[in-house]
Amino acid sequence: MKSGIHPEYTTTEVVCSCGSTFTTRSTAKGGEIRVETCSACHPFYTGKQRVLDTAGRVAKFQAKYAKVTAAKKK
Repeated sequence: MKSGIHPEYTTTEVVCSCGSTFTTRSTAKGGEIRVETCSACHPFYTGKQRVLDTAGRVAKFQAKYAKVTAAKKK
């Protein structure tokens, strides 16, 4: 087996945007990984549901493609 081909596996601190931190091991350089969600703030783990603005997204989609569907009907 070749020596020196694998990256160094070091202790890394993971920092979430909610302020939670935990330590793990990783090959990432710098010793720190920043994430947007973790088990302390993710809705699946906390049991809290987030309400998405689906109505606004649907209206935006329909307005965007209304011209295309009208042109196809002609």
